Amino acid sequence: MSSYRIPEAAEILGVSDDTLRRWIEAGRLDTGTEGGRTVVPGPALAELAVSLADDPDRVPRAGAVSARNRLPGIVTRVVTDTVMAQVELICGPYRLVSLMSSEAAEELGLEPGVRAIASVKSTNVVVERP
Repeated sequence: MSSYRIPEAAEILGVSDDTLRRWIEAGRLDTGTEGGRTVVPGPALAELAVSLADDPDRVPRAGAVSARNRLPGIVTRVVTDTVMAQVELICGPYRLVSLMSSEAAEELGLEPGVRAIASVKSTNVVVERP
């Protein structure tokens, strides 16, 4: 069975270490110990991740759009020409690049430093283990 240290588990859930520790103290997440360190069992972490994903207050627009893979982040680069724009975002540890019309990028006010949400919908997703 996989287990995760507190910082790893927090990163997976997209929360701070402190938030995860508060959830543990409140009994929201089971833990164990390995080598004297607190660890979160993989199945318990997966269960919490599912409950967070299903929480309508955590992802307020989830019911309004069909894309469920919503990654909050910050715009780091925008390259535009007369027709298209290439927009780069950093969403947690991930770098995402989106191609859109220049008009859409302008209407959204996309420029470096602006917060944005990348909504990803794909018919083909590759899953790999670290």
